[in-house]
Amino acid sequence: MKLRISAAELVAEARSQIPEVDTLDALEMFKRDDVVVVDIRDVRERNRTGWIPGSVHAPRGMLEFWVDPDSPYFRDVFAQEGKEYVLHCASGWRSALAVFQLQKMGFEASHLKDGFSDWVLEGGAVEGP
Repeated sequence: MKLRISAAELVAEARSQIPEVDTLDALEMFKRDDVVVVDIRDVRERNRTGWIPGSVHAPRGMLEFWVDPDSPYFRDVFAQEGKEYVLHCASGWRSALAVFQLQKMGFEASHLKDGFSDWVLEGGAVEGP
């Protein structure tokens, strides 16, 4: 089966239209009280590899519903005034697509360009598993 567009092309399109945060910048940025780090990885990934301290877990499959105040699944963590939201996954692909979709909804966020894997490589703090 031939696809019209590959997953990599979808990610490239998203990345061309969303704000990205480099890992080295994130190491300082994530210390600020006005930044909410949102981990969209599967719970099994978090349990296997750990997580960024203080991050909020919002599984990718529920994210749009948790952000939407009209959804029965809405979570208050996504209604904080004056906060900057930065999403991440393992490598930056899923978070790029997620931020792209949230932008369409009118929710402002950025993502950790190279994901949790790079966070770990650059010496970022990790809790768990």
